[in-house]
Amino acid sequence: MNDAPNPISPSEGAATGGVRLMLRLEGLAVLAAATSVYFLAGGNPWLFAIVFFMPDLSFLAYVINARVGAAAYNAVHTYILPLALAGAGWSLEIEPLWQIALIVAAHAGFDRSLGYGLKYASAFSHTHLGAIGRKAE
Repeated sequence: MNDAPNPISPSEGAATGGVRLMLRLEGLAVLAAATSVYFLAGGNPWLFAIVFFMPDLSFLAYVINARVGAAAYNAVHTYILPLALAGAGWSLEIEPLWQIALIVAAHAGFDRSLGYGLKYASAFSHTHLGAIGRKAE
């Protein structure tokens, strides 16, 4: 496997202007909707508090390299995982599974609303919503 840095600059492949704003607002809407549904369905506040930041443990994969780190981060920060968990939980009638799905969706929406996008393998700070961190413009 080639672990060479991706030559794409942090500004390439990033949403800008109104598109970036809409993506951040979309994240805020997902956060609000998933959190509301979770609590309206009688979700446990302690479960929410414990699980909400668990997707960020995917950062540990960056210890291996940026490509693996980005793949791990993206796997738990897209809406695909919570949709799959919700579908499985709903169809198998496993309530905690779809509740966890709502929490993971809320987390992904939270991150997007703050401007933390999906990661490119070139660097942790290179996201689809633009550069993040100290070197962000």
